[in-house]
Amino acid sequence: MVPINTLEFVYPDWPAPVHVKAVTTTRNGGFSVGPYSSFNLSNLVGDEPGSVKRNRTLLREVLKLPAEPWWLTQVHSSRVIDAFDAGPGEEADGCVTGTGGVVCAVLTADCLPVFLCDRRSTRIGVLHAGWRGLAAGVIEEGLRKIQVPPPNLMAWLGPAIGPSAYEVGDDVRQAFVSHDREMAGSFTPVPNRPGHWLADLYDIARRRLRSQGVHEIHGGLRCTLRERNLFYSHRRDGTCGRMASLIWLDKHAR
Repeated sequence: MVPINTLEFVYPDWPAPVHVKAVTTTRNGGFSVGPYSSFNLSNLVGDEPGSVKRNRTLLREVLKLPAEPWWLTQVHSSRVIDAFDAGPGEEADGCVTGTGGVVCAVLTADCLPVFLCDRRSTRIGVLHAGWRGLAAGVIEEGLRKIQVPPPNLMAWLGPAIGPSAYEVGDDVRQAFVSHDREMAGSFTPVPNRPGHWLADLYDIARRRLRSQGVHEIHGGLRCTLRERNLFYSHRRDGTCGRMASLIWLDKHAR
């Protein structure tokens, strides 16, 4: 986490090539007020459009982004687009590219942002992985779309709701365990609450990545619900803003 002016960012702790740029924003430093205070980057959660526009402009200026981020309309699906083939605002839950200067982005407030890059800095991507997307196969689709052999990829798991805070019902657990009994290890029973489980999104993502051949996985240590001063959390607050997770290749990448 590095403060820049009044903004704060979380940077991946992964050994990505120098041409790969990646960051997750926090809730701090922008123009939004009320439950969206203050650096909300979503225009689909009820915030004033003018505040979101100012926040997005500030984001681009402070980070010196090479282009406007490829903002998606996220629908908790497994659909992942290549920015070369699609337009901004398209319904999808992940974006990949091999073009320098294209900024892939997802918005989250408890769901898991999964960053991907290859060791030669030729392809990058970021996925919006809530439980529905994970169950639907957004990681598998992201790995297919990025078109790099999984052993050549690395991943960073950005800020999401942590394993001690994310209580779910039998339906969520069953969505995973019915297809793979090993996924039961990602769920811990809640004491004295039959049918309730603590779900570990980070562990689910790690299992899915490893099953596809990605073994260099970093991150997965934050909790958006517990870290109230840094992150928005839909589970904690209901109405709230969204953080952005951004990844791009420097225009001079080879």
